[in-house]
Amino acid sequence: MKLPEGRDLSGRKICSRCIYDETVSHIHFDEEGVCNYCRLIESLEKQYATGTEEGKRRFEAIVAEIKRDGDGKKYDCAVGVSGGTDSSYMLYMAVQYGLRPLAVHYDNTWNSAISTENIRKITKALHVDLYTHVVDNQEIDDIFLSFFKAGVPELDGSTDIALAEVLYRAADKYRIRYVLEGHSFRAEGVSPLGMAYVDGQYIASIHKRFGRLPMGTFPNMTFTSFMKWTLLKRIRKIRPLWYLSYSKEEAREELAKRFGWIYYGGHHLENRMTAFHHSYYNPVRFGLDQRNNSLSASVRSGKIPREEAIRQYAEPPYCESELLEYFQKRLNLGDAEFNALMTAPHRFYTDYPTYKRRFERLKPLFWFMAKAQLVPMSFYVKFCSKNEI
Repeated sequence: MKLPEGRDLSGRKICSRCIYDETVSHIHFDEEGVCNYCRLIESLEKQYATGTEEGKRRFEAIVAEIKRDGDGKKYDCAVGVSGGTDSSYMLYMAVQYGLRPLAVHYDNTWNSAISTENIRKITKALHVDLYTHVVDNQEIDDIFLSFFKAGVPELDGSTDIALAEVLYRAADKYRIRYVLEGHSFRAEGVSPLGMAYVDGQYIASIHKRFGRLPMGTFPNMTFTSFMKWTLLKRIRKIRPLWYLSYSKEEAREELAKRFGWIYYGGHHLENRMTAFHHSYYNPVRFGLDQRNNSLSASVRSGKIPREEAIRQYAEPPYCESELLEYFQKRLNLGDAEFNALMTAPHRFYTDYPTYKRRFERLKPLFWFMAKAQLVPMSFYVKFCSKNEI
């Protein structure tokens, strides 16, 4: 496939290294045609010595810290689990390093049967306890419907916030000071801000405007609770895969071989709401296809040729045949209302109250918190900078 110089198949300006194009939020290109997201990945690789012996030594030093802090406690770390590849492998890896993790799951009641069974299999085989917070299904559906009515891209954003809050609550309950997260910027990239903004005020403001039911069981994270967990309780978030070599494909093979773990067909497809969000809602409603994150990451790491990634990206994302019907039925949306909301004017996080400006004002504080691993560095880069990514 021969591409026009500096352009993709649609004629849009495209990064010379990955497949991000000029439509990506806050993108810009340097004199070599390389986008700022690729340069960010380069910077993170240098900072964390990713995939090198030095990176491994740094992570092993963190493991030693975790073990010392956890001496005499039932658990020394918490690991969020969804039944997906990264979180399942993170739990397995924690045990391999001799840690005593508590598995933590936020159940938004939209889990696939495969993901639920994957969690059961891996926690049972590893003899790891599972802490689960189940939100009221009518309450969470009201929150999802609120975001649908708000017309913003982050339809499933509440799940990310709720899992983070549940992880902090579980860690605090069991006096755990370390949370391990299975994110890999090499495998997934860093999502552009316009695709994936979420904070507790954003959720509360949209729900207040469009929701009907009170938020009683939903574990929202306010700014106060966020600062309590990070500054007062000093619960640290560690992303081991920022230090270590990691392959999703090899991880899936290992999980399947050891635990009978089953792959669910694609990134973000282990949960029905997340699957609807990524495979239908964002591509159809906003023209946002977040497969470019993982495909660009695969190109950067040399796993697939750039031309092959562009070819795959040009094909429509896979969407389970019954997913649209399930979404409408569960949220009690008739065809007319569904179609009206899908074609309504686009709105974004900038149209609603959020903590974004507060994060920006407190940028120096969050820099020190990121260096102390009290918040992920990606939080600092995305949420504390003005229009950089």
